Amino acid sequence: MLPDRDAAEEVAEELADRFGVAEEPQLVRDALAGEDDAEDAQWLVVVEDPAGRLDPAALDEFAAEYEGWLEKP
Repeated sequence: MLPDRDAAEEVAEELADRFGVAEEPQLVRDALAGEDDAEDAQWLVVVEDPAGRLDPAALDEFAAEYEGWLEKP
């Protein structure tokens, strides 16, 4: 979960270099309840990891560099 679209796009680009993510992550706008303004939206960077090879702690630290956090399913 990231605070804005710019941060989400940067994270999505960096995932391949830093974690070897082959598939392009999906960016999803998550508007806060009752808000239509883009300024009040957070952004999800959706990464599929069915094999569980990505380290959740490392992903959380990475997201924190962009003022975000790991949202666990």
